[in-house]
Amino acid sequence: MTFGACWSPACSTWRSSTWTCTGDPKVPVLYQVERTRDGRSFAVRSVKAIQHGHPILTCQASFHMQQPSPLQHQFTMPLVPQPEDLLTVEELIHLYLSKPDLAEKSKQGLNKLLANEVPIEIKPVNPPHSYRRAASEPKKLFWVRARGHIGEGNMKLHCCVAAYVSDFALLDTALLPYPNHRAHFSASLDHAMWFHSTFRADEWMLYECESPWAGGSRALVQGRLWRRDGVLAASCSQEGLLRVKEVAESSKL
Repeated sequence: MTFGACWSPACSTWRSSTWTCTGDPKVPVLYQVERTRDGRSFAVRSVKAIQHGHPILTCQASFHMQQPSPLQHQFTMPLVPQPEDLLTVEELIHLYLSKPDLAEKSKQGLNKLLANEVPIEIKPVNPPHSYRRAASEPKKLFWVRARGHIGEGNMKLHCCVAAYVSDFALLDTALLPYPNHRAHFSASLDHAMWFHSTFRADEWMLYECESPWAGGSRALVQGRLWRRDGVLAASCSQEGLLRVKEVAESSKL
């Protein structure tokens, strides 16, 4: 029987990744997997991703057999508008582009964002009415789902999509209190994720992001993925490198 058939990726799976250098999207990745532990309740795999003969990422994944327990609690899901009542990022960009007083530099930046194709659909909660940035708490909420249909039978793929979602725009949360600063270099240093319950990544989930600390060109960010029925599906934590530069106050980018 294969490892995947014995262990469910939705049963308290834990994954921690550390980037050692930047990857090259044009070069194939060689994955070296080590069977670190095979116990009665837990199994652990250590993974090393290699490009150009050097490791670019190390990852440890822990799999837990489902076990009943009287201890069961979670935070309460934030009360927010439903995704059907909100605009997608693309719709918001078109709305901002329709503003007659929008600066040319801002138009270029928005069109660049519009040209970036991503495999997920995003609907921000409480988006700004214009493209002008204002200082706010390092917290944000948005609905997210995969583009296209995945179906119910492939929980491993749903977990892979959720891992992609967990890293998408998470580190940017730390920049929200600083509208006059932009990141000229950012990178994930450590990223950990815990899967708590089954879910479907091709259905709307609420992503709650917050940054409790930033300093020394690093930032700590945390995220929670909620199912629409209020069940906490997954949690994540990331430390990232953020090197910023100050921009003119009059800039709208």
